[in-house]
Amino acid sequence: MNIDSVIQPLQRFGVHLGLDRILNLLANLGNPHHQVPVIHVAGTNGKGSVCAYISSVLTEAGYRTGRYISPHLVDWTERICLNEQQISSEELSQLLEKVQGVILGGDDESATQFEVITAAAWLYFAQQQVDVAVIEVGLGGRLDATNVCLEPLVTLITSISREHWQQLGPTIADIAREKAGILKPGCAVVVGTLPPEAEKVVRSRALELQCPIFTPQPSRQIATGWAEYQTIENSRLIKYPLPLAGQIQLSNSALAIAALEILQQQDWQISDEAITNGMAKTQWPGRMQWATWNHHKLLVDGAHNTAAAQVLRQYIDSLDAVNHKPVNWVMGMFADKDHADIFTALLRPGDRLFLVPIPVEPWPGRTSADLDCLSNLAYSLCPELSDRQIHPDLFTALETATSTTEDLIVLCGSLYLVGDFLAKAIFISSLQ
Repeated sequence: MNIDSVIQPLQRFGVHLGLDRILNLLANLGNPHHQVPVIHVAGTNGKGSVCAYISSVLTEAGYRTGRYISPHLVDWTERICLNEQQISSEELSQLLEKVQGVILGGDDESATQFEVITAAAWLYFAQQQVDVAVIEVGLGGRLDATNVCLEPLVTLITSISREHWQQLGPTIADIAREKAGILKPGCAVVVGTLPPEAEKVVRSRALELQCPIFTPQPSRQIATGWAEYQTIENSRLIKYPLPLAGQIQLSNSALAIAALEILQQQDWQISDEAITNGMAKTQWPGRMQWATWNHHKLLVDGAHNTAAAQVLRQYIDSLDAVNHKPVNWVMGMFADKDHADIFTALLRPGDRLFLVPIPVEPWPGRTSADLDCLSNLAYSLCPELSDRQIHPDLFTALETATSTTEDLIVLCGSLYLVGDFLAKAIFISSLQ
């Protein structure tokens, strides 16, 4: 069975939050999620890299470790990993076939695309008898298809900002309430730096459920590519390599190590050496990633919401090579994003903007933003832009940008856009 032949038709069901369908689906599969110890990770930004850190360290410590993330950048197999290795296409196809075989009911009750792939992940981890699965929330938390674990080893909420308000609610407090829905009675939760209104909601929910709550301070950079973490009990310092770029990774890596500390308190055998080696081996593509196109170095990052755009701009401003020089932005965004806030975070006088459509539609009802509207909006917010161009596709824009400037080129605005670039880059590499 071809993966796309199962997955793509399910796009028609779109985003449909709720737990009834996934619980019925898992019951028909023998409740595999009950066999899998879980670390559950929610947040607006940072949850993917936190999952990557934790998974890498636990694998290094010798545990059989599953990891489930979304979305993927190039291939569906990226979403399900065992000991840092992607599931094979053949294995995923077999799992999807089994999941499809137990789906009951008519179209109104059919599982969504995300529910089917999530069920496949639970089934795979149970079959592989993992020691632990690091599970990233897809959307929100309370009604997300991953939120079926009753007693997670530890939960994490990395960050909360305004995104997916169409599904989660209009305010930061509403969004926080949905993300805090992953908390379970008595289960420890590690929480990143949150806006005051979000922190109040999360702490209130943790208190109600008697969840021990841990809020580690960001690690401290001690050298290029190295950080130092103060343990929860302030008893010692852990020095470790930090391979992922950006100041935000001092916070994300601290959250990951705090979760690992909690596991240590539960008698998991995780040495400082495993932490050092595991952190060093962590990979998280498509986020602050340097790449080459037409012999020109460029920076690739999703930056698909305001908070992520602010982090990206902070990183760019820290680069000695930029030093207040113009930046060339190759950007595409979905129509449902905060375009004005993202542009405000990124654009500066003298910058050039190359606008492109999003090449992939992940589900019905979600469309690429109108490029003429984006161009006019960018000009109204930053009239000192040196150039604005609209291109029919990403690679036409990259051809133009790389042939006309030596300044920094940044590809951003959507993980789907980044995925399209990486897929093309991988294909070209395979031909060389």
